[in-house]
Amino acid sequence: MGGVRRMKLGSQGMEVSAQGLGCMGMSAFYGPPKPDADMIALIHHALYSSVTFLDTSDIYGPHTNEILIGKALKAHGGVREKVELATKFGVRVVDGNMEVCGDPAYARAACEASLKRLNIDCIDLYYQHRIDTRLPIEVTMGELKKLVEEGKIKYIGLSEASASTIRRAHAVHPITAVQLEWSLWTRDVEEEIIPTSRELGIEIVAYSPLGRGFFSSGSKLVENFGEGDYRKYMPRFLPENVKHNQTIFERVNEMATRKGCTASQLALAWVHHQGPDVCPIPGTTKIENLESNIGALSVSLSADEMAELESLASADAVKGDKYDPGLGTWTPTLLMESINVFIGILLCSPHLSILCILIFKLKVSKV
Repeated sequence: MGGVRRMKLGSQGMEVSAQGLGCMGMSAFYGPPKPDADMIALIHHALYSSVTFLDTSDIYGPHTNEILIGKALKAHGGVREKVELATKFGVRVVDGNMEVCGDPAYARAACEASLKRLNIDCIDLYYQHRIDTRLPIEVTMGELKKLVEEGKIKYIGLSEASASTIRRAHAVHPITAVQLEWSLWTRDVEEEIIPTSRELGIEIVAYSPLGRGFFSSGSKLVENFGEGDYRKYMPRFLPENVKHNQTIFERVNEMATRKGCTASQLALAWVHHQGPDVCPIPGTTKIENLESNIGALSVSLSADEMAELESLASADAVKGDKYDPGLGTWTPTLLMESINVFIGILLCSPHLSILCILIFKLKVSKV
């Protein structure tokens, strides 16, 4: 293995390849699952190329992506200690619908199930995939801290969390990484979440650094969306927005041509240049795209070129939100004091229990 530099992730001792591999699209959300044999070959090629930071989740499939990763590691004997494996919990399917859950018992059960599917003894980095705003983050973090102490996970991460949630979680147990969507056309994290993470010494893992593939081929990507590709329902990829957004791709592509690289490499290089504490995890299902993404590490950008790129593809220029309303989880979770007061009143005056329950439910419904 050789080629991709290493970087520190967080301040607790974790080290990963400076670019990871997002594995979601191999099994879910971007069309039908790809053949296991092809994806295992892709994962092995990534490892041989020193892309050793693999990112998955129990909701990808659901479950099948973790099983795929487990098969790939088993087929590549002796490589487990050279791989940094990140998976996630916190989103589950209930009666055909996705539900966010941060319940401690669920977190533990999800962790143990992921360990079995991945066929490993310990998860290197375990993220809460989405934040359950019905619970104080301290409640979920308390259980994750126990899982660290028991040796079932090494490091804890949060995905798509608000700045206040990150700060509160970090006070319970050090957070190693915050995963968030960050790309040329997704910049909203820069105002508060990125500064908070850096203040606390938390590294940033950027998913969808190519705008969910848009900076690879622009509107051609949309034309080739297959059955089951949920991007076709995302606001930025709707027909009324794609034509406008195509002009952004064309501008980036023109600059890339002048630089002697591809548009996707230029967009990915922009993320790499955000700082030494940023690790993008572009996903792909093709070896040639993996090689192209690795090539982005060799693209150097001056301050003037960074400014030019940002002017060509500013977040304000993009048409369409990144998600439908209601899918984000940047809303702060309940304060721990809410739970403590609730319990205290119940213990002191059982006759008020019904009233307290009604008040608590009202409080939860407004979060």
